[in-house]
Amino acid sequence: MPNGDRHPPLEAMAATYWVESRQPLASLVFLAPLLAVYEAGVLLLGVQNGADAFMRRVLDLLGFGQHFLLPLLTIAILLGWHHLAHRSWRLSGGIVSAMAVESVLLALALRAVLFLQEALFHSLRPTLALGVVGTLKDAVGFLGAGIYEELLFRLILFSLVAWGLRTAGIVPWLSLLLAAVLTSLLFAAAHNVGANGEAFQWFSFIFRVLAGLFFSVLFVYRGFGIAAGAHAAYDILVGVFG
Repeated sequence: MPNGDRHPPLEAMAATYWVESRQPLASLVFLAPLLAVYEAGVLLLGVQNGADAFMRRVLDLLGFGQHFLLPLLTIAILLGWHHLAHRSWRLSGGIVSAMAVESVLLALALRAVLFLQEALFHSLRPTLALGVVGTLKDAVGFLGAGIYEELLFRLILFSLVAWGLRTAGIVPWLSLLLAAVLTSLLFAAAHNVGANGEAFQWFSFIFRVLAGLFFSVLFVYRGFGIAAGAHAAYDILVGVFG
């Protein structure tokens, strides 16, 4: 008779994936190819995401102007986080493809939120769609948006705000909620500042607040990799395919 223990049951595989995909090492392995494509696009195509440009300006002001410092810092943060969490350095096979599928499904769920908002707030809908049919160059830029906007607004700012609120004596669940709201408002507002900022529209602002909350929940419960992957997949879905 075949050994029934040779192939783990589906429930065990799902439980393993749920835990491993949240780990920083899985996030790094999943996002590394996307990060490489985006950084090549910065050098060869001249694309650059706003969050990426902002963080590079901050590094420049601190005297660190090397181009590859930011992606190297991103890698170092994830490796250091994984080390401090005392997690295993082994990952199950197929985790990257499973994370890619999950990210696309979550992007479709966020797209459904946009459809619902369009139905509920038709009068606030902007004259131009949030996404404009674009090119391969745009798609490469959206990879950077997924990675670096999540790095800035969720991994750095959300974590710092939540930590600060907990340090101030606020209970953990409320500190996470307040951090999600505050950083989501900042995330939405950031799209309307700077030389390339969009003209303010309530429809776009409200949706981006909702998107910020969505990505905050993903960051807390599914980890940085899934949040960044879903963000990039959504931007490509809407920005390239319309």
